[in-house]
Amino acid sequence: MKLGKIGEYEFVAEPFHCDFSHQLMLGHLGNSMLNAADYHSNDRGYGMEYLNTVHRTWVLSRLAIEMERMPKAYDKFKIATWVESAMKYFTSRNFAVMSADGRPLGYGRSIWAMIDTDTRQPVDILAVRDGLISEYIETDQPCPICKSSRVKIDDDVELVRSVSTYYSDVDVNGHVNSVKYIEHVLDLFDIDFYKTHRLKRMDVAYVAESHQGDLLNFYVQQMGDTHIIRITKSSCSKTEEVEVVRVSMDFIKE
Repeated sequence: MKLGKIGEYEFVAEPFHCDFSHQLMLGHLGNSMLNAADYHSNDRGYGMEYLNTVHRTWVLSRLAIEMERMPKAYDKFKIATWVESAMKYFTSRNFAVMSADGRPLGYGRSIWAMIDTDTRQPVDILAVRDGLISEYIETDQPCPICKSSRVKIDDDVELVRSVSTYYSDVDVNGHVNSVKYIEHVLDLFDIDFYKTHRLKRMDVAYVAESHQGDLLNFYVQQMGDTHIIRITKSSCSKTEEVEVVRVSMDFIKE
């Protein structure tokens, strides 16, 4: 029996995934969103379980998360996800985060590419299983947050931190996990800052892969309540830095 276009999955805000305010950390919420995407695509036949058998995988290109309220410790919450569009090299997937009783907490938008796991080059999404993903496109479900826009940052910004990468940073695709970048960026601000500021929206643009052993460099530019971060990688074998991620963070002072 064919499944519906929208998948809905239950999660729990585990207390050790919450911060000092007893609210779920954004990195763990992002991880739950990516898990929901994985469940949804696997259940419908175009997920990682199938793709790995044909040397293909999904990689995240952009992620935007905008929250009005975060789940609190022990709260059960739900994430609905659906594919909004699919083209040859990119597909867009949306998320709705809800409380256990269905009240909206926030939304997410994402863009994904498919790559060949041997060559690491993009491949035709619509060629997989005769374009099966097209049967699950949902255009009527609202996602009332803005689409990701290009994150712009000046060239002469300040280097504020460099972070080494290790085994635990790497995911099943063999590169640094998408959520690890989010966690590192959140750590650029201390607890006192978060006591007076709430992160309203985060936009992440993934530019290139990084791997275990790379040094990640974080450059920050502030424009009012918005912080723009450029992450580059450098390694022992190469002297030049290569940009891997750009992030925009919109805070509200409370």
